[in-house]
Amino acid sequence: MASTDNALSIFALGGINEIGKNMYVIQYSNEIIIIDCGAKFADKSLLGVDLIIPDFTYLQENKDNIKGLIVTHGHEDHIGGIPYMLKKLNVPIYASRFTLGLIELKLKEHKLLRDTQLVEITADSHLDFEQMAVTFFKTSHSIPDCLGLVFHTPEGTVVHTGDFKFDLTPVNDQVSDIHKMAEIGTQGVLALISESTNAERPGSTPSEKLVASHLEEEFLKATGKIFITTFASNVNRVQKIVEAAKKTNRKIVLLGRSMVNVTSIAMELGYLNIPSWMLVEASEMKHIPPERVVILCTGSQGEPLAALSRLSTGNNRDVKIVQGDTVIFAASPIPGNEKDVSKIVDNVFQLGAKVIYGNSSVTGMHVSGHGYQEDLKLMLTLMKPKYFIPIHGEYRMLHIHRLLAEAVGIPQHRTFILQNGDVVDIAGAVARQTRDIPAGDTYVDGIGIGEVGEVVLRDRKQLSEDGMLVIIVTISKYDGSIIVDSDTISRGFVYEKESKGMLSDINELAKDAVNKFNEANAYAMKRAIKKVVDQFIFTLTMRKPMIIPVIIEI
Repeated sequence: MASTDNALSIFALGGINEIGKNMYVIQYSNEIIIIDCGAKFADKSLLGVDLIIPDFTYLQENKDNIKGLIVTHGHEDHIGGIPYMLKKLNVPIYASRFTLGLIELKLKEHKLLRDTQLVEITADSHLDFEQMAVTFFKTSHSIPDCLGLVFHTPEGTVVHTGDFKFDLTPVNDQVSDIHKMAEIGTQGVLALISESTNAERPGSTPSEKLVASHLEEEFLKATGKIFITTFASNVNRVQKIVEAAKKTNRKIVLLGRSMVNVTSIAMELGYLNIPSWMLVEASEMKHIPPERVVILCTGSQGEPLAALSRLSTGNNRDVKIVQGDTVIFAASPIPGNEKDVSKIVDNVFQLGAKVIYGNSSVTGMHVSGHGYQEDLKLMLTLMKPKYFIPIHGEYRMLHIHRLLAEAVGIPQHRTFILQNGDVVDIAGAVARQTRDIPAGDTYVDGIGIGEVGEVVLRDRKQLSEDGMLVIIVTISKYDGSIIVDSDTISRGFVYEKESKGMLSDINELAKDAVNKFNEANAYAMKRAIKKVVDQFIFTLTMRKPMIIPVIIEI
């Protein structure tokens, strides 16, 4: 158990000391409420891994105590893990209207929609559980319908901000409810859990409205087709792209699965307004002058299979980037994606297009949805918490957020910088961090969940770097004598036709290793072959291919 009787416990199963796969837990006694269930994409070192989600072990062990999952907003790092969690834990999901729309899309793909209880909430909702209650407040972010969460517990009030910034002129008129936040703070906050993504950036986050004027300016300058890429979930940005296209008399082509899906949901729910006459299929573009087209596509993070990546290599049957076109990156690369984005930028330059990319403060094509330092300090000042837990950021961001908290009067010893799995227990209004629970990464590989572990990844890494050797020896099952000389097959290690001498030596070593046995013992023979061949190859080549001995008994 992560919580003692009649005590409040706060911990994360993902989202601390990292950006992605957010999952937090509030537990009072035996009552558990989950906040968000995200995913993040694997980096290139995790060979073959498609997605990383939180470890659900603790939740599975305590599934009877879970009251529900409350989702702050619809970004992938907050909802991407939901289908995988529901396959192990069927719990009610509470989310705002637009967030539910995105979740429903995922559940349809995984064939889970029929069996899942989805409950729509708003900033005015009030959820009553047995020992805890939850209320909400509006926040501004780069996606509609974002909510901050307020947990009313017997120990006191705990606030989770979700992802936020203070945009006083948001394009969708969803203004942060500062008055409600101040009221919550006045009533007393025991603990504040607040995101730290932009804790390193001084000042206040610019308003989304600044992007609109820069978009219009570039649309007016463009003489050919305009290709523009952004996050599909940034509906506010998409709306401004639509308005700029309308003012310059351009039609819109949507490319990329997520762009088509999210746009359809946003239009259906009334969060996005695109006149029907503006939307055209890619196949219709040949009938439209290039100066009258905008192609809105996925791929702002350099994803190799996304629409822009394929366009940059000419791998699209209906749409081509040519000299005179304009390509706009209306998003900043997430840390770790810079090389992939740069490759696409280079490819597009080679095609002769004008490319608007790079620092958003220079191009004006992107503003962050996360609060800068002044936003974070304002949230701390409004809430006035006794204890503070920075989340959603790498360690340096959490550390700087703690310094910001000190600057507005929260003593350092009342801030907890945690790792995933660290538990903050609060009893008698006193908080301590003295223990942890199992927490880590679960890898999704194709349709397998958690089937790929460190051993498998190590094998894949070894195969990718040094290849493999399969050594086949046929022996008598009666006395272990060799019936057919050994044969060695190389894959990714050496080219067999040019390395016959080395492979012949390996065959002799395998033969000698087997001849030392007086009986058929396949397991021991395999170990002996592997040991002697491994030493020989490393001495000769300084490489360590995967060696797979195969003993065939006849």
